[in-house]
Formats: sequence, structure tokens, C-alpha cells
Amino acid sequence: MAFGLIHYNAPGNTFAEFIEYAAGAGFNCCEVMLGDVWPKDAPFDLDRAREAKAILERHGMFAATLTAGNDFVQLDAAAVGQQVERMQQVARLAKELGAKILRTEGGQPKESVPEAKWAEAIAGCLKACIPFCQDMDIRMAVDNHGYVTNNPKVLLKALELADSKYAGSNLDTMNLRWWGNAVADLPAIYKALAPYVLNTHMKDGTGVRAEYKGAVLGQGEIPLKAAVDALVAAGYKGVWCAEWEGRTDKAQGYADCLAWMKANCPG
Repeated sequence: MAFGLIHYNAPGNTFAEFIEYAAGAGFNCCEVMLGDVWPKDAPFDLDRAREAKAILERHGMFAATLTAGNDFVQLDAAAVGQQVERMQQVARLAKELGAKILRTEGGQPKESVPEAKWAEAIAGCLKACIPFCQDMDIRMAVDNHGYVTNNPKVLLKALELADSKYAGSNLDTMNLRWWGNAVADLPAIYKALAPYVLNTHMKDGTGVRAEYKGAVLGQGEIPLKAAVDALVAAGYKGVWCAEWEGRTDKAQGYADCLAWMKANCPG
């Protein structure tokens, strides 16, 4: 089993510096952020992904996941087409990196898409992406993130409607709490999502929305062991990826999260 971290709130001003830290701290893989290989406003260029892969290989690491940064809360045909075309380009970058999973957003609320249609909209975009994902052997892991897919009913319905092994979930253990789900309800939500989970963000903390504070794994209010147990019971074989949103020593924070994962997640 691989232990990774996301290139977010982590040591290193550049991707190379981040990977140097991650490898030295004992991680063996990472989630590459889209900006690492396709900076904002830059032209699409596969060479950036090739360069990032070379950096990873020099340090004995691999890219488990690439952040997609999409918005699938779309019903307009033209908007859907733009998202699908963009996602195909992102998938090409993932292929160059060797990443098998795109951490996919659900999307953002908007007046043009009623809340009752969120799951349908997300599923429609996922279905439109499945043919090229199948050709590239890349899967989309829809994150429970933001105001849309942190609602487990929306996320589960979208995945049920997509109905494909190429469309699953990224389980962020903290985000569900951030959205407003009660701590006591999280184990049941983890269990419901577990059969769909392709990737994880193991994250701890306390509080909802503005009250949220990040914490090292095992030091917040999140029932992390319940998440691990649900995933193991569902046959999860993916990466255990740390995401730490503390504001003190980033290097120590991620190192402490890795120690928790090695002690509590099957390796």
C-alpha cells in the first residue's frame, strides 16, 4: 500500500522542492496539483508533465493522482462540451505522469443548475468523459468537496447515475464534517461511500465552515479509524494520501500524519 501526500500546504516553493521534502520524509507517492503541470493561463504542454515525472522518478516516487480542477455542475450542452474537452486534456497530462486517477471536482453551485439537478449534471459530465478515460485506463475520483458533493446524497446519486468503474469517489475524511455533517453520522457515510472510493485524503480537524481548524491525523474530532475500517471492509486497495491544513510547522505536520497512517492504515 502506498502512502502519499497532496502538493498543498506543504514544504517547498517549487514542485522539485516539494518532492525532495516528501521523499525525505518517507512518502512514496503524491497527488500532483494541476498547476504543477498546467499553470494558470499557460498553454497546454505535455512536456511539463514529463518533467514532473522525471523529478518524481529521481526521488523514487510516483504520481498517484492528478487534480483536475473541473466544474461538472453543468447542464448547458456547450458548457458540458467545454468541461469534457478540458478533462480530456487533463487526462493526457495524467497519462504522461503515470497517474491512474484524476481527483475530480463535483463543481460549484450556480443559478443555471437547480440544486435538485446537481447529481444529474455531474453524472452527465462523468458519462461524457468515460470513453476517453476507458481508452487511457484512467479513473475519475469525485471529491466530496465544497458545497455540492459534500452532501453525501448528491455524491452517491451522481455515482449511481454514472454507473461505471471509471467514475468513483475520492474520500476526504474531514470535508464531510466541514460541510455540516455531524461527527456521529460520519461512520455511516464512510460505509456508504466506501465501495466507490478510488483515492483518499486522510484529513483531520475540528469544526464546521468558519469554525474549522485543521489538525494532525488522530488529533482532531474525525473518526478516522471508522473510515479506514469501512474502506478495508469494502476492499480498498488505493493510496492513503495525507492532507494537512494546519498552520504551524508544515514539515512536522505532514511527518506526523505519515506516522499516523503507517500505524493505522494497512500497508
